[in-house]
Amino acid sequence: MSDERTLADTKGKFVQVVKDGRKVADLEWLSGRIILSNKRLVLVSAEGKRTIVLSNVKTVKNRTDVNEAISPVSGYFSLQIDSDVFLVAPSPIEEFEERLYTALVDGEVVLVKHPAVEGGVVQDTGWQKARVSVDADEVDFAVASGQFVEVEVADVGGVSVTEKSVTGSTRRVLEVEHTVEGGTSVETHVSGSARHVSILESFVSAGQLTDAEDIDLSDRDRQVLMALYSGVSPFEIPDFVGMDVDDVEDVFDRLREKGVLTEKRVRREVRLKARGRNIAGEVIGDQ
Repeated sequence: MSDERTLADTKGKFVQVVKDGRKVADLEWLSGRIILSNKRLVLVSAEGKRTIVLSNVKTVKNRTDVNEAISPVSGYFSLQIDSDVFLVAPSPIEEFEERLYTALVDGEVVLVKHPAVEGGVVQDTGWQKARVSVDADEVDFAVASGQFVEVEVADVGGVSVTEKSVTGSTRRVLEVEHTVEGGTSVETHVSGSARHVSILESFVSAGQLTDAEDIDLSDRDRQVLMALYSGVSPFEIPDFVGMDVDDVEDVFDRLREKGVLTEKRVRREVRLKARGRNIAGEVIGDQ
C-alpha cells in the first residue's frame, strides 16, 4: 500500500453490533483512536486493533439512519463489512464523515442519466459514464460528454433506489430529486455497483428533511409555504396571506436560510426548492 495516505486520525468510540450476521449481545463501546486512510479504517483500543479495508465496505448509514436506542453515544455512523456491522463515533464527526465518503467513492466511475426528469417530465436522456467527486456538502459528477452535474445535499428533496434496465442489464439505480440553477426541479439517476449506489444514497440523504416537524416553522412560515406550493406568485403573497410586505420578506429570508427557498432575482422572486416542496406538501397534508 505504497500509495496509502492518512486522511484523519482522531479519538472516539466504536463497537461491533453484528458479527457473522448475528446481533452482538451486551454491547460495550470501546474508546480509542480512529485512523482513516484512503485504503483502510483502523480502530485502535486497549483491547487491540481492528482494520477495515474500505473496498470491503458495503454500506454506510449516518447517525439519523441508525437506531438511536442502541446507544447513548450521539454522533456516529454504521459500516457494514460482509456480515459484520460496526458503529463508529469519531470526534468531531462531521469532518470525519466527509473524509470517509471521499475515501469510499471519490474518483470512482459510475453511470449517470441527467436530467432523467426535468420539471416533472421524463427526458430522453441516455446513460453516460461519470467520475464522482465528493465535497463537504455536495457530490459532483464529471460526465464523459463534458457535462458537470452538481447535487447539493441540502437541496435534495427526495431519494429512492430501484432496479431498472441500464445499458442492457438490470441494475440498482439511485434516483435523486434536487434543484438546479434557475430553480428547476430535476432528477439525476446514478447507477453502478451495489456498493456505489448504497454509499451515494447514504451521502445524498444525510441532509434530507422529510418531515415538516424536522424544521422549526412558525404559523406565518407555513402560510407562505402553502401559498407558494399552491402556485401563488411571490409578489402576490402579501395580499394572499394578509401580511405586510416587510413581514413576507422576513419569512422569505428565514425560509431561504433553512434551505427551503432559493432566490431567483434581486427583486425578491423566490421559488420552492426540492426540499421546500416536500415540506410544503406535508404541511398541507397536516391541515
